[in-house]
Amino acid sequence: MSIASEHLNAALGRVAIAASSELAIETRDLKKEYVLKSETVRALRGVSVSVPVGDYVAIMGPSGSGKSTLLNLLGCLDQPTSGHLILGGEDVSKMSDDQLAEVRSKKIGFVFQSYNLIQQLTVVENIQVPLFYQGRLGPAETKHCKDLAAMVGLGDRLDHRPMQLSGGQQQRVAIARSLVNDPEFVLADEPTGNLDSRTTDEILALFDALNNSGRTIVLVTHEDEVAKRAKRIVRLKDGLLQSDVRNSEEGRLAAAEHQKQMIAAIKEE
Repeated sequence: MSIASEHLNAALGRVAIAASSELAIETRDLKKEYVLKSETVRALRGVSVSVPVGDYVAIMGPSGSGKSTLLNLLGCLDQPTSGHLILGGEDVSKMSDDQLAEVRSKKIGFVFQSYNLIQQLTVVENIQVPLFYQGRLGPAETKHCKDLAAMVGLGDRLDHRPMQLSGGQQQRVAIARSLVNDPEFVLADEPTGNLDSRTTDEILALFDALNNSGRTIVLVTHEDEVAKRAKRIVRLKDGLLQSDVRNSEEGRLAAAEHQKQMIAAIKEE
């Protein structure tokens, strides 16, 4: 089921895309080293990337390229060895674990490949989880969660549990949950990795609509067809930035159309 852009705009409120140099994310010479069995692994060797507010970026790279390390740093799940990571104008590079947890709860919405839903909870309760940990669960917050469920097409399944939902529906719950704190950007880790072609297209259409409403999205993927739907493709190799290319709007539309044709061909078989 497609999600109308006007429905998203009504649910989220129009988020203005900065025409200036306002940045959601900026990394400056970001480095990360690990010591494994007395050997130093240089996972990131100086990566500098800027993500303006309202951008939609796909991060790609082969195994060992550093994209998982970069993902962990952007999500404030780890700290860099050196360099700077600036989120919404705030340098988080040297923050303590408690400070990073605060940033995660307020600035970042997470979407995972495996959905990470709690099986015993309903759709609306899963969306409420971040608010529960912050002690914010009043009537207004509950209504907000129900509105988010409706926004992603699950308004008629509020009391369903994850086992009663398809994979695509579970990912929709995860996307709604990622938006509950009105984050400065959404960080999606292989969000279509467990989905078939039709459901992948539905989830990407939802990301398109979210981005069109002004939401900043950073998506990590190994699928070219998914990356072509983003506005930019950032590629890493051996811990370094290999390329940073902006997709044309024509190319993005062509990628979406190609995916729909593939789905139609599958249906005809």
